[in-house]
Amino acid sequence: MNFEDRLNNYIGLINTQLLSYLNCEKGHNGTLIESMKYSLFAGGKRLRPVLALSSYNLFGNDIGEILPYACALEMIHTYSLIHDDLPSMDNDNYRRGKLTNHKVYGEGIAILAGDGLLNYSFEIMLENAFKQKELYLHVRSIKEIANAAGINGMIAGQVADLESENKIIDKKILEYIHLNKTAALITASLKIGAIIGKASEADIERMKQIGLNLGLAFQIKDDILDIMGDENKLGKNIGS
Repeated sequence: MNFEDRLNNYIGLINTQLLSYLNCEKGHNGTLIESMKYSLFAGGKRLRPVLALSSYNLFGNDIGEILPYACALEMIHTYSLIHDDLPSMDNDNYRRGKLTNHKVYGEGIAILAGDGLLNYSFEIMLENAFKQKELYLHVRSIKEIANAAGINGMIAGQVADLESENKIIDKKILEYIHLNKTAALITASLKIGAIIGKASEADIERMKQIGLNLGLAFQIKDDILDIMGDENKLGKNIGS
């Protein structure tokens, strides 16, 4: 199987599983689920879950073992985008060529949709972990994701980004923002694939270093496109 075929296969697996998770309307949560689906299926690259599957594939042999975590990563990433687009953050009107969540459902529902995706991601991971014989590997992976998404990871990076708006900042602050806001979750994606695949500690560390470098490169490119890119091609506002 060549790279493109493998990539499409992974994306297909991820999308099918995500859809099954979001078929969960119950009681009065219909609008919430619709809002969550709207952003989750708005055409993302699925970078983080694909990296998790690819990393796992180097060491493990049952892709179903990592798939719930891959989907959880995409939910966490999507929650961060919904909140990032809010008027109190970047105040963006478009994301991936579509109106941002709060422009369609209102700020209140958008905030709750982000909260819903974040909380549901951990529900999915924990439900899967408790079924596993080697519980430690799965709990360790959940902790990696929690750290990457939390107050010493993605959220910390977002705070630093907000505090740096309209300021000239030095390289250290910029690198801190990039490493936490973007690279942290990318790094966690690669690490958990190795952890659940029962890789050695040396290989887990290698995945970490790849993730940090990849995350930095990804964000540098994104920043360049945010200044010089074409809004029609990017599907979002530039300069935000």
